[in-house]
Amino acid sequence: MSEFASKYETLLLRRERSRLYVTLNRPEVKNALNPTLIGELRAVFGILRDRRDIKVVILRGAGGTFCAGADLKNMEQSITERRPGERDPIALNNREYGTFLEMVNTTPQVVVAAVEGYAIAGGFGLLCVSDVAICTEDAGFAMSETAIGIVPAQIAPFVAARIGVPQTRHLALTAARFKGPEAQRLGIAHHLVKDSAALDAKLEEILKQIDRCAPLANALTKAVVMKVGSEPLSSVLDFAADRFAEARRSPEAAEGLRAFAEKRQPKWVTE
Repeated sequence: MSEFASKYETLLLRRERSRLYVTLNRPEVKNALNPTLIGELRAVFGILRDRRDIKVVILRGAGGTFCAGADLKNMEQSITERRPGERDPIALNNREYGTFLEMVNTTPQVVVAAVEGYAIAGGFGLLCVSDVAICTEDAGFAMSETAIGIVPAQIAPFVAARIGVPQTRHLALTAARFKGPEAQRLGIAHHLVKDSAALDAKLEEILKQIDRCAPLANALTKAVVMKVGSEPLSSVLDFAADRFAEARRSPEAAEGLRAFAEKRQPKWVTE
């Protein structure tokens, strides 16, 4: 079983039973994304894909800010020569963030984003691949890329999957800035809370709800839902039937049915 590093340069990791708290830790730049941070996040989620002992991942930012997007100082220095006949290295570098977002989007664990401060640009995209999002009322959001002359290339597909193409067009083509209530109205945030203290309380409430759900059943359910809209319905239903059979034959289902009959909690609730 792959293990996490004992220490990361730009992340703080804390394990609590089947929960993994992953905190972006560049507070001096509002947790802006740089190659090191993205690389460390990719490494963590690469390990998570095969970790069945972790049921939920909580994403948060240190210093009261979720993530203010890409580190623009790093971006200014990232122009490299384009060689004839080869794909632009800028495109290759940009695509790496999309690969990371795909990893988060499809990880078997439940991903909970706890957002305060700002979720801008790449940070906004990271928020939009969470399964559950809790945001404070005063948190700020934007797809701000077009306002500085670049394209929200890798986040736009995930934002569109979250809130639909028409709303994504509006946000991306105006670089509109908005707060928590609008994020909830658009379907970006599932839960809206007053402040950081309320965020902590709501987070614990949500985590207790997730504790009630079986890890394998959640992972298989997520896999089914992720296929909706990308494949013909009949194919999705075939895939779903196979996942149902996989779950039904698992020790989890045996334990869940036995616990129901015995009027007790399944073992995974307190693991």
